[in-house]
Amino acid sequence: MAAKRSKKKNVSFKVGEHIVYPAHGVGQVTAIDQEVIAGFDIEVYVVMFEQDKMILRVPTAKASTSGMRALSNDLILKDSFTTLRGRARIKRTMWSRRAQEYEAKINSGDLVLVSEVVRDLHRTDDQPDQSYSERQLYESALDRMVREVAAIKKATRSAAMEDIIETLTAARKRAAAKAAAKAEAAADNDEDNEDEAAA
Repeated sequence: MAAKRSKKKNVSFKVGEHIVYPAHGVGQVTAIDQEVIAGFDIEVYVVMFEQDKMILRVPTAKASTSGMRALSNDLILKDSFTTLRGRARIKRTMWSRRAQEYEAKINSGDLVLVSEVVRDLHRTDDQPDQSYSERQLYESALDRMVREVAAIKKATRSAAMEDIIETLTAARKRAAAKAAAKAEAAADNDEDNEDEAAA
């Protein structure tokens, strides 16, 4: 594991580039400055998180170990939408344990893991309402995903949101239709068995 860590190359970002910082989501490098911290001259990325009205200063030498990364590539974007189309996987563990896992996925900065949370916590109109904490986690994951998808596609946030919700809704409709067809086939099968038994 240690050998793997030392292989981590230094990442470099340009001014104007969008990045993803695990704990805050998508930000933009607005400058590369020199700052004196504890008597040391340190080069830092100045990152603006527009939605949070927050500025973060990340030492350039620590960018990779902090988890700061470039936007996901098209392949990862495709994987995240494939994940959305999948079936929700809800573990049968206590909510507090699941909430911690969801929180860790959201703060991992990994788009595919964030899309898993969106998929698992998404509710359609005919499903039971979410609890307050479920809703909070869902909205947090959805917001992270929307921001990164919008930045990758150079689209508006509302266009990215529409894309994600449409994908989720279509997947849920397909799953419901499949379940209904399965139930119908099972019912037909039962009827056939009853007819045979009667004969």
